[in-house]
Amino acid sequence: MKQKAGVRTLASLPYRKADFVEPMDCAPVTKLPDGPEWIYEIKLDGYRAVGVKSDRGAMLFSRRHKSFNHYYPHIVDALGELPEGTVVDGEIVALDKSGRPSFDLLQKWMRDASLRKLYFIFDLLICHDRDLTRLPLSERRRLMKSLLKLRSGRIRICDQYNVSATDMLAAARQQQLEGVVAKRRDGLYEPGKRSGGWVKNRVNRGQEFVIGGYIPGPHGFDSLIVGYYEGKDLLYVARVRNGFIPASRRHVYEKIRHLVSPTMPFANLPDTHKSRWGDELTAEKMTQCVWLRPESVAQIDFLEWTPGDRLRHAKFAGLREDKDPGDVVKEAGKADP
Repeated sequence: MKQKAGVRTLASLPYRKADFVEPMDCAPVTKLPDGPEWIYEIKLDGYRAVGVKSDRGAMLFSRRHKSFNHYYPHIVDALGELPEGTVVDGEIVALDKSGRPSFDLLQKWMRDASLRKLYFIFDLLICHDRDLTRLPLSERRRLMKSLLKLRSGRIRICDQYNVSATDMLAAARQQQLEGVVAKRRDGLYEPGKRSGGWVKNRVNRGQEFVIGGYIPGPHGFDSLIVGYYEGKDLLYVARVRNGFIPASRRHVYEKIRHLVSPTMPFANLPDTHKSRWGDELTAEKMTQCVWLRPESVAQIDFLEWTPGDRLRHAKFAGLREDKDPGDVVKEAGKADP
C-alpha cells in the first residue's frame, strides 16, 4: 500500500521526461548548522554522478554531463533496476577493507572497468516521468525508499542521520571519514545552485584545486601548479610533487598536455617575497613553468594552510573529472570541534 500511495502522489506532480539534471551543489562551511530542521549524511569521497533510466535505456553521467557508461558498466547495468522514467543523484565510491570510501582506490579502479564499484543514491529527482524537485527533501526521501527496489547491491540508498551536528562530526572523525553534509529537511532540489540548502564541512584537510600549470620533469612533469578561484581570479596556492608514482604521472600528463597555453592564469603571481616553506613562485622560478588553460581539477590532501594562504605538505590524491573548475573555491579545512 505504501508504494501505491507514493504513485498516487507522483501522479499529481508535473510531468517531466527523464533526462540529465544538473546536480545541486554544497556550500562549504567552517561550522555545521545544528537544529531539528537539518539532517546529516556522511560526505562520500568519490565521483558525483547522475543516473537516468528512460526509454533510451540506462545512462550514468558526471556532474558536467559527460557519460560515465564506459567507466562503470556494472553500475549502468544496475540502473536497470530503477523504475522507467527515473533520475537519481548520487556518488560513485570504492570502499577500502574497513568499509570507508577511498578516492585513491576509485582512481586506480577507474582505469579497470572490470572491477566493481558502488553507487550511493542520496536524492530522487524524477520518477515515472514526474518532477520531484519541488518537493521537500523529506518527501523526496520517503518516495525514494518507497519506490526504488534495489536488488543487486551495486546501488544503495545513502544513510541519513537524525543526530546533533556535534555527534555527527565526532563520528566522522572517529571513523576517519572525509566530512559531513547537512541538508535542510524542507529544502527543494535546486539544480546547478549552491544556495545553502546543502552545506559540507570537512574533517580532513583536503579539497579540489584547479591545475594551472606544471614544472617539467620525469614522465612529463615534476610538480603541478594549483590554485582556487576567488571571484574571477585564480589564486596560486601550491606546487604539488608528492603522491605520484610513474604510472600516475604519465596518466595525469596525458590528461593535461593538450591544455598548454602561452597565458599564465594565476592572478597573484609572481611572488615577490620568499616563503619560509619555499613554496613561492618568483618571476625567476616562473621561467621553468609550463602554463595550462585552467580546465582540469585535482584532489589535493595537505597538512595545513600557511599564514600566506599556501598549502603545507601538499599531496596529489587524484584527478576530479566530475568537477567544474569555475566552482573550485577555498573550502574550510578541519572541522570545528
